[in-house]
Formats: sequence, C-alpha cells, structure tokens
Amino acid sequence: MGLVTSIARLLFKFREKSIQKFIKTPIEFQKAILFNLIKQGGNSEYGKRYGIDRIKTYEQFNNQVPVVNYEEFFPQVEKVLSGDSNIIWPGKIKWFAKSSGTTNDKSKFIPVSNMSLEQNHLKAGRDLLSVYLGNYKKSNLFDGLALALGGSKQLAPYKKNKDVFTGDISAILLKNLPFWAKMLRTPNIDIALMPDWEKKLSLMTEITSNQNITSLSGVPTWTIALIKEVLKVTGKKNILEVWPNLELFIHGAVSFVPYENLFKELIPSNKMRYLETYNASEGFIAFQDNPEIKGMILLTNHGIFYEFEDVYTKEVCELSKVQINRDYALLISTFSGLWRYRIGDTIKFSSINPYRILITGRTKHYINAFGEELIVENSDNAISNTCKLLSMSFCNYSAAPIFITGDKRGAHEWIIELEKLPDNKKEFSKILDDELRKVNSDYDAKRFKDIALKEPKIHFVREGFFDFWLKTKKKLGGQNKVPRLSNERKYIDDMIKYIKDFQ
Repeated sequence: MGLVTSIARLLFKFREKSIQKFIKTPIEFQKAILFNLIKQGGNSEYGKRYGIDRIKTYEQFNNQVPVVNYEEFFPQVEKVLSGDSNIIWPGKIKWFAKSSGTTNDKSKFIPVSNMSLEQNHLKAGRDLLSVYLGNYKKSNLFDGLALALGGSKQLAPYKKNKDVFTGDISAILLKNLPFWAKMLRTPNIDIALMPDWEKKLSLMTEITSNQNITSLSGVPTWTIALIKEVLKVTGKKNILEVWPNLELFIHGAVSFVPYENLFKELIPSNKMRYLETYNASEGFIAFQDNPEIKGMILLTNHGIFYEFEDVYTKEVCELSKVQINRDYALLISTFSGLWRYRIGDTIKFSSINPYRILITGRTKHYINAFGEELIVENSDNAISNTCKLLSMSFCNYSAAPIFITGDKRGAHEWIIELEKLPDNKKEFSKILDDELRKVNSDYDAKRFKDIALKEPKIHFVREGFFDFWLKTKKKLGGQNKVPRLSNERKYIDDMIKYIKDFQ
C-alpha cells in the first residue's frame, strides 16, 4: 500500500462507525432529518405558507405540504435567483446547479445551499471513499490521480443577480472541494468544465496519457469516448498499458448494464472495480457499497428526507412503508429548500434490510402507447442481453412508439448505435424482441400474435451517431444524456433526419 493511501485510510477510518449506524437504523435518521428540516426551514416564506413550522408528525407533513415538480416549484426558485432571502430556506442561497437533464429545451436551476453541500454532497463523497477503502485493504487509490469527467457549464453570475452563481453541479463541487481532494484529481477545473467537448477531449487525452491515473468517474458513454481517444493517440491495445494502476470506475447518470462488456474489453483486469452512484444535481442519494451486491445503499443520514410515490397508484409513503420490487417516483426534501420535490427518477428497492435501491428510469422516459409499460430498466436489460448473446459491443440507443393509424398496428421504432453493424440485422431484431418479451410481461402480451404490437422497427447506426445528434443540439459531452425511451416521437423524428450518413 502506498504512503498517501495509508494516510487517507487513517483519516477516513473515523467514518466507519457512523456509516454502519445509518445503514442499520435508517428510519430513526430519516425522522431526525425531517424534523430538522421542519425546525430550520419552517420559518421560511414557503414554510409559513404551508404551516411547516407547526408540523409535528409525518402525517401532517404529508397532508399539508404539496408534492411539486420543477415547473410548479420554479416561481419560488425564481425569487431566490433574483436575490430574495428566506423564500424556501433561511438566508440566501448562492449556488444553483444548472441542469437541462436529458436534452430538455429549458434549463433547470436547482438550489444548492452551503449546508446541503456539506451535509449531503461532500459528506456522501467522503463516505463512499471510506467504504471503498474499508472493503479493499490493498488499495492504492490515493497514490495516483482521480480522473473526473465533469460537465460543461462553468460557474457564472446569474443574469439578473450577480451575487448568485449558476453552473453544472460538478462546477459547484469543484469550487467547494477540500484542498486535499483538489490535489488528487485531474484535469484542472478550466479543462474539466470546458464547454467545447471535442477540444476538452483532446486536452484531457494529452494531459492524462502521461499521468498515473488510479480512478475514473463520470458517465459511461463519455468515459468510453475518453478511453478510446487515449488508446488512439497512444497506440496502446488497452487502457492498462497507459494507466497500469487504474483500479476503480465510479459511474452514474445512466445504467451501466449495457456497457459492462465493453468496459471489460477496454480494461481487461479482474482487479478493476466498478461502483455505481446516484449523485444528481438535487443531491447525492445513494452509492454502491458492495460491487458484489446489486443495488445502491440509500443515504439516509445525508441531509435528504425521502418519500416514495407509487408510479401506478400515486400513493405516497415514507421509507418505513416501502415494498421490494415496486416502482416509485422519488420525492425529496432537502437543506437547500426543496420541499417534497419530484426529482424525475423512478426507483425500486432491491432490499429493505438494508435499504438498497435500483434506478429504473425517468418519470417522463418510458413507452406506454399501447399499455406495454416499457421502462428504461427493461430496455437496458434487453439490449444488454442481446449484445451478450451476439458478442457485440453496444454504444447507445433511443426508442419511441409508431402509433396506430387506420388499419395499421403500432410498433416500437429504435435507433441503435453499435461499435460494428450486425451482419444479420434480422437476427438482432428477433433476439431483442424476444428479450423484451422476457423482461416485460405487458410487452409480451401486446406482442402475442401481433395483436397490439408488431415487431420492432430498428435503424442500426455506426458509432458516433448519437454524439453527432447531441452536437446538433449543442449538448455534446458533459452530463448530457440521450433520451433512451420516449412516449412521443419528438426526439426520434429529429434523429431520423441524420441516420443516412451513419448506416
């Protein structure tokens, strides 16, 4: 073990008891956070409007405070952006994470208070590293550099208020990292948050090709792009020839399932570890505490009070009432003044002792045009299984319904990007259809004898198509993601205009 990692292990060791405590007694911590939120935030303008300062029980909280999405909550956010104090949380909020999500047209401004930074994002990051070092006694993680692929929005004063700064959550975190964390990461902040993805990719490749990289963190799609560029420039066969001490990839934002085989090709080592995180602009919600166990541990003592809205019945419950393998829309209340905020993700619990979650999709990203209730978890698993069966490397995909017209039945239309186009496209389509039927009984029922759904229509495109499409939207790189599923044809109709050059 290297000297720096040995020192880090000693410094992080004090967190172990605290971590085990919140894992073992999560309900008690959630109650404490709720009443801390009520005590501190109840005197805000929003708190007084809904009588939050007088709430004594969760039942009152559930009855009095409305569940809101971003559009409904934005009038409050706008006041804070303009410089008003004590609107949703005591005092002024200086930082706002600017997020457009998955190619949305309008940016969202998510408040990030100093208290939330410390009690949530930074605390969760320390705990993740503590758990990792506790699991791997021979790790040399801190004896090299952490290569982090951040977003592309630098911090900038808000146009109507120069005392408020907006940017990617990665920009806000980089600004507020402790000094030791800044020393152990690469590249520098100006390059990490450069808006021109292609220029940033080139500079990152040039710089990191000669550094001792021990960990990677970022969205799988953009991390793959960086690794391939490094291999191209260096002429090496796999990334371990460039970064021999690489041991960890911390990933999030999209499912890792379809990319798993490709990463094993790029990083051929049984010692390489992969940890999933759920670190959104709104908060650091969960991380994988054990790579051998499916699901991420819910962070119940990190400044967020969670509620769960049944996707189908719309009933809302707190943590003690959740059930395994049931789809929930996630609601959060935070020390940044978000109150019962519908974050836009759907999750399910893989276990409740301890509470581990899986991200199943987005509340707006699904296909249910014919009652098939296809969610991103289904499509990710189906395409991953298809690629494994055919020994193919997946890149990305998007799908939407073909609506019923006249006597024509409906179907799903896909655009699938692969490293190499399939020799037998009909075989790929047939296997994908079969895998979808295996993972989703509603889809299977609609496909039975083509009663409601015909076989999927698939456009196969060469590698680079979705990067090109994102570039046309000025959203190439960073945290931007391709919409995997859509219940309308807005995205796919636009994509289809460009596919000829990639077939």
